[in-house]
Amino acid sequence: MQVTQAYELLWTSALVVMVLLTLACLIRAIIGPRIADRIVSINMISTLTLGMIAVLALVLREGYLADVALIYSLLGFLAVVVLCKVFMGIALERKEKEQEAKKDA
Repeated sequence: MQVTQAYELLWTSALVVMVLLTLACLIRAIIGPRIADRIVSINMISTLTLGMIAVLALVLREGYLADVALIYSLLGFLAVVVLCKVFMGIALERKEKEQEAKKDA
């Protein structure tokens, strides 16, 4: 087995493992049960996708994929920040409604 074939096997197996982990995180994002689990799994999906893009940049020897990976990491970070902001707003609204219901009762 040549060195290049060994590296191709390594990169292919790394991509397969990352795809399986991404599917597991997708299942966790769908099932939940808590909002925090969903946010963490979405963040993990973003990180795994970033890793897959980086591996593809090595395999294909394309430099522009490194730029795509950097942009994707920024978008993934912003997505998680926005999701946290939205879910915190929803949680605060629920808490306020519960407090008003206790005052009225």
